[in-house]
Amino acid sequence: MGVQIQEYSTPISVPPARVFKAMSIDIHNLFPKIVDIIESVELSEGTGEAGTIKKLNIIEGGKPKYVLHRVDEIDEAKFVYNFSITGGTGLAETLEKVSFKSQLVETPNGGTIRNVHVDYFTKGDYVVTEEELKAGQAKVEGLVKLCEGFLLANPDY
Repeated sequence: MGVQIQEYSTPISVPPARVFKAMSIDIHNLFPKIVDIIESVELSEGTGEAGTIKKLNIIEGGKPKYVLHRVDEIDEAKFVYNFSITGGTGLAETLEKVSFKSQLVETPNGGTIRNVHVDYFTKGDYVVTEEELKAGQAKVEGLVKLCEGFLLANPDY
């Protein structure tokens, strides 16, 4: 098994407390409403704390799939949300798991920078391609922008 690392930052024009609530605390309620491919999010184990397993049921390429999302660390005071995709039919066969470490940092203008560190744990000697890394980042940043759009349109959320 190998590990490949990717790091990136995404600007968001919403304060970190609102982003954290939407993308970390309430993801299981909000994402099925705003992300077309997510059919539902079920709490398989736990209630949201570290160790919780969430099953995200998705439609990808017209086919039903799912991924298992394990909460590794959650710190509302520091806006830290770390999780791993640990299995499911939506996880590439070349990967054991993918771990995300994210922290939201408030910007001087009242917005947020979402700093992300991703570890891709590969099977065998597989090497994640640059195109796959870019596609993964684009998918995550697309989710962030959907969430940002929802929060801007719903200031009372």
